[in-house]
Amino acid sequence: MKRCGSACTLHPGDVVFGQRGDCLDTLLGSCIAVVLTDPRRTVGVMCHIVHTGQASRGACASGTYGEVALDMMFERLRARCIDPRQCDAYVYGGGNMFPNQPCECHVGERNANWVLDELAHQGIKVVLQDLGGSAYRRLSWTVGPDVPKVVAVRV
Repeated sequence: MKRCGSACTLHPGDVVFGQRGDCLDTLLGSCIAVVLTDPRRTVGVMCHIVHTGQASRGACASGTYGEVALDMMFERLRARCIDPRQCDAYVYGGGNMFPNQPCECHVGERNANWVLDELAHQGIKVVLQDLGGSAYRRLSWTVGPDVPKVVAVRV
């Protein structure tokens, strides 16, 4: 089971469990980061999703895929007797990294919509989200009472 120690930078596909005082951070464009934490915020798990849904046939099923990443998060929480449905969720990313290219629904928007729909389907409450726009986001969270911090840099 991957645990961060005290400071951990997540890369695409990573799923990391942390305890109070551990620092988790990542950089997002069109990707999505989900943070799940128990209501007392004594533990938390963060993922960095690249692709929504299931891995395509023949592809390695890894945390880069939304369905796999969420399953991995749930396993890490359940291993500590925490029901993911009792957790608070924070969702970040889903930016449009090519705002000058016309499209009806860019990849970041599709990623954000899928994650929000899947969390709702799983019965997990999203308490804060920072999604969309044309910005990169640097997300950092020290497991504990404060909410994750995000700094946006416009494309």
